[in-house]
Amino acid sequence: MRASSRSSRLNRLALAILLLAPLSAPAQAYLNERQLLGLRLYNQSCRVCHTKPQLTSPQYAPLLSRASLNGSNEALFTYIANGSARMPGFKYQYQPYEIDALVAYLKTIPSPE
Repeated sequence: MRASSRSSRLNRLALAILLLAPLSAPAQAYLNERQLLGLRLYNQSCRVCHTKPQLTSPQYAPLLSRASLNGSNEALFTYIANGSARMPGFKYQYQPYEIDALVAYLKTIPSPE
């Protein structure tokens, strides 16, 4: 195999890896342990409704961010714990420190434009 052909393949492979790398990975590097726990719990219980699984899919529940419920930590905690008519509460599934971790993670998500 020619050196230029091999180099070209390596360059294309490197580009593909960069393009396929998760966009959230750099953000995770800046999260503390409590926020990382919140991220894991969000992915486990919240993502299914609060993110779009595909670009063409409808959004089921509102996007969550630091501005949700006017940015009130107490309101977010209470809402997550008790739920609503359209959302289950998580006070029996998660300990208070885990709900607090979810709130801490939500505070890292920028408000949607």
